[in-house]
Amino acid sequence: MLHMIENIPPQEIEKRSFDIITSELDCPLDPVLAPIIKRVIHTTADFDYVDSLYFSPEVVPHALDTLRQGITLITDTTMAMAGINKRALNELHCQVECLIADEEVAKAAKLNGTTRSREAMIKASKLPGKLGFVIGNAPTALVALNEMMSANTLNPAFIIGVPVGFVNVVQSKELIRQSSAPCILSMGRKGGSNVAAAIVNALLYMIVDRK
Repeated sequence: MLHMIENIPPQEIEKRSFDIITSELDCPLDPVLAPIIKRVIHTTADFDYVDSLYFSPEVVPHALDTLRQGITLITDTTMAMAGINKRALNELHCQVECLIADEEVAKAAKLNGTTRSREAMIKASKLPGKLGFVIGNAPTALVALNEMMSANTLNPAFIIGVPVGFVNVVQSKELIRQSSAPCILSMGRKGGSNVAAAIVNALLYMIVDRK
């Protein structure tokens, strides 16, 4: 049976989507985590994220405080970087970098027989200031972050780790979960650069008005 198309003004479409998400949730969400979980569902139309998103203790207020102070976000893909709201970042005096296409990163990956994602994390770790890592594609990026943390050469402000796929995806997320880093993770195989950007945007919209 065909349903009637809803006639909704463009500016009301997102609100209507979130209303639908709220109505279809099986149980109430933690109010601190709800904006993030709902935005991920909005991005993916996948309610599995209600159960699969992992939040380390107090990570959301910690991430919000860090964003208010200004931070550089490091993404593993240009897609994740593109999906983050730049106006909101600028308002908070934050910035975002992706070194995946950096020539030195490419040379190091070839020389070392590693991935550009791994080498990008190593190079990014040397940038000044507070760093937050936003990983939506590459498990090797999470493994590199874990190795640097274990060696006490990196102390990230927080890690958003939501790579998607099959090879070392589950294992790399578990490494970060067991670390001391404040983190938001999508446990299991699901995730992606769009999910990574959605999580960052949800945090940003908890501080600044979306326009």
